[in-house]
Amino acid sequence: MRRGRTGGPAERIAHTPYEVFHRFGIERRRADVMRRLAIVARRLEETVSLPLEIAYRRFSAVSGVGPWTSARIGGIALGDPDAVAVGDLHVPSLVSWALAGERRGSDERMLELLEPYRGQRARVIRLLMAGVRSR
Repeated sequence: MRRGRTGGPAERIAHTPYEVFHRFGIERRRADVMRRLAIVARRLEETVSLPLEIAYRRFSAVSGVGPWTSARIGGIALGDPDAVAVGDLHVPSLVSWALAGERRGSDERMLELLEPYRGQRARVIRLLMAGVRSR
């Protein structure tokens, strides 16, 4: 990166060569997604004032952003209280253990256990995660 380059963080990320990401342990596929997101950052920033359904469509339109990433963005950045990231490695087992005493969980079981909390599932997951961290 050139010294004295102007532009905000998104512009800098959009123009960062892969080798810089690699030094931080970020593989090429994820680096490419980060750069694509940075290129359309202004359009993505608009999602905070859009209905959730439209915001999710806008994120999902970026190549490399799938349901897991969209749900994570929705739950954290957009404040969607019901966002559930299906396909996560650890969360299904966390939910299964906390709500049913079952060591291993699947996406299907997680969704089944969270069904009574529909509308607030992201918040329930965050509370469960906070409880695990505090032990």
